[in-house]
Amino acid sequence: MPSMNAPAYQGIKDFILARIHAGEWSEGHQVPSENELAREFNVARMTVNRALRELTAEQVLTRVQGSGTFVARPKYESTLVAIRSISDEIVARGHQYHANVLHVGAAIADEELAAEMQVSAGSPIFHSRVLHFENDEPVQLEERWVNPAVAPEYALQDFTNTTPNQYLVRVAPLQRVEYRIEASAPDTDTRRLLTMDDVEPCLVLHRRTWSQSVVASIANLWHPGNRYRFTGHF
Repeated sequence: MPSMNAPAYQGIKDFILARIHAGEWSEGHQVPSENELAREFNVARMTVNRALRELTAEQVLTRVQGSGTFVARPKYESTLVAIRSISDEIVARGHQYHANVLHVGAAIADEELAAEMQVSAGSPIFHSRVLHFENDEPVQLEERWVNPAVAPEYALQDFTNTTPNQYLVRVAPLQRVEYRIEASAPDTDTRRLLTMDDVEPCLVLHRRTWSQSVVASIANLWHPGNRYRFTGHF
């Protein structure tokens, strides 16, 4: 929900996104014209134009000259690393999955995290750590920070029954995804949880997702380098 002090164009963006996320406007649906939205929100056309331009740049909408503005096809499906729950990946391999929830609760964003989440330093956020197992062997340590604005009941979930990824995809549909993969030396606790030897590196996927035009979640996904690999296709 936008702040009372949010600019008018943001209210129009939120209005459009709410209808898309609720399923009222699906792919290919024509959104109201600039004139219609300007009348409904009692704003200038240039304010509406900014909202539509930003949503087009974010690949939520597509504008066809002479025809109008339409809901675009989601683009996150084409990312190299699919936004897929690790439990689904493990089950698809015919293996057994379970999780150990190490922590779920509230936290405060420090300056570095606040900058990445695009919130004010000191803002309340959610934090979780979950250890994922394949056939009783730990294969991923997930550390995640979540924006309460898009998932206000995140800390109340039982992540032994559903993964954080599955829950967030359901309540905060993906709008944009950014990620990087790197090799990194884990700290002692991570090495212990993933039952790694003293010299084995980790493959770390750092992923930031957007929903409702805000950063929804930041996750660091740690994997034992000798037991995990990333694959993808276009």
